[in-house]
Amino acid sequence: MSIENVTVVLSGDEPGSRQEAEASGDWLWLRAFTSNRLAVAGLVVVVVLTLFSFLGPLLYHTDQIHTRIGMETLPPGSGHPLGTDDVGYDQLGRLMVGGQTTLEVAFGAAAVAVIVGVAWGAVAGYLGGLVDALMMRIVDALLAIPALLLLLYLATVFRPNVLMLIIVVGLTAWLVPARLVRAEALTLRSREYVLAAKTMGVRTPTLIFRHIVTNSIGTIVVNATFQVADAILVVAALSFLGLGIAPPATNWGAMLSNGLNYTYSGYWWLTYPAGIAIVVTVVAFNLIGDGLRDAFGLDTRRQ
Repeated sequence: MSIENVTVVLSGDEPGSRQEAEASGDWLWLRAFTSNRLAVAGLVVVVVLTLFSFLGPLLYHTDQIHTRIGMETLPPGSGHPLGTDDVGYDQLGRLMVGGQTTLEVAFGAAAVAVIVGVAWGAVAGYLGGLVDALMMRIVDALLAIPALLLLLYLATVFRPNVLMLIIVVGLTAWLVPARLVRAEALTLRSREYVLAAKTMGVRTPTLIFRHIVTNSIGTIVVNATFQVADAILVVAALSFLGLGIAPPATNWGAMLSNGLNYTYSGYWWLTYPAGIAIVVTVVAFNLIGDGLRDAFGLDTRRQ
């Protein structure tokens, strides 16, 4: 075979090889994530806890509305695997119901924080100039206010329920994603494809969404996982201070706060299950966030 034929064959294989390499690169972050055992373990834990909280009550039926006088603070046994609390609620069923509220508020608050923060940061970073300066000074001013103090104020002004907790926690947590996305937007707005789209007359809202937000997805997803973990801790802190949702509804923070009243009475089952659930869930989300950060960082370096 002549040199010319070899050249033709090799050049003919280049487009297919290039397409395969690009397709392989698109999933590089997923392979990097699945190769991180701690991140995968965290994902498994989150899935198990979610199934436990939302599907568990369908299999393990308990009355979490009516108190049962005479059944309070029973130790773990055959009828109640985790015992009962101070008003007779089954602790295992209570843990499931509390998990529902905790995860609903955590996911909802993280979604609110990410949506508001991404929109704010992307607009500020892309427009730049006076608009950027004004919008980010607002962010800096809000960051100067202690978040817990603001949460305590809002929780006392508004009657706590699931929706209100989502809004309150979410609207006090959007500042960090706003700064992160703004930093990404400052870098992306000078890229050639953004300038080309701008020259072609693409509308600013479309350009921000399709070219700024879309190409910041790695940073957004990673921060969202940490937002969920932070929201769980914030909800637990508010409930611990007595500003959670009213009974008979509950969450893990309220269960922990109530159980601490009986610490010296030896009723360990009122404290440990909820406390362990909070710690395990927060650690799991942090592991997922670390894994995603490493995975998207590897993908970015490859590109």
